[in-house]
Amino acid sequence: MNKIDDINIEIQHIQQQMQSYLQTHWRLFLAEGAFFIFLGICAIVIPQLFTVATVIFLGWLLLFGGIVHISRAFFVSNMPGFGWWLFMGFLQAIIGYLFITKPVAGAITLTMLLTIFFALEGVAKISLAFMMRPLANWGFILFSGITALVFALVIWMSWAESAHWLLGLLLGINMVFLGWSMVQISLHHKAE
Repeated sequence: MNKIDDINIEIQHIQQQMQSYLQTHWRLFLAEGAFFIFLGICAIVIPQLFTVATVIFLGWLLLFGGIVHISRAFFVSNMPGFGWWLFMGFLQAIIGYLFITKPVAGAITLTMLLTIFFALEGVAKISLAFMMRPLANWGFILFSGITALVFALVIWMSWAESAHWLLGLLLGINMVFLGWSMVQISLHHKAE
């Protein structure tokens, strides 16, 4: 056997494992898909709220994470890299504080980061779709990946003007597509 045969065998093995897992846990994927559709619809209906809520939630996570970094750095101050740990902690805490106190400015920043996220997510979903290609409904994941790449392009083209609502809206649309994909795949594997 050569390397290509080994790779093909490994891909077939992964596909068989994935199909088995989907058949066993189809209800979990169905519930998760329905949940993502619900969240997505909420975000589409009130995108400004989801945008601000996302920024503030992330701000609190960063603030608490920064406090933990700073505390640990002082607790083990003789540890190599003390200054870097302390720097990371202060950086996290400051960014978190700014996101909490200035969520609109944070939304502009996060909207640009979301562009990167959607681009990377799109590439990952497309890659996953081609791994699943022989399985039924693999095209739904491919479609979700392509929409994520389109969202990245749309955000990049208009992020400064629409950052206060675009983040929530596109996040909602992306969640609906992901949920719909998961529901379709789970219902297909229910019948098998």
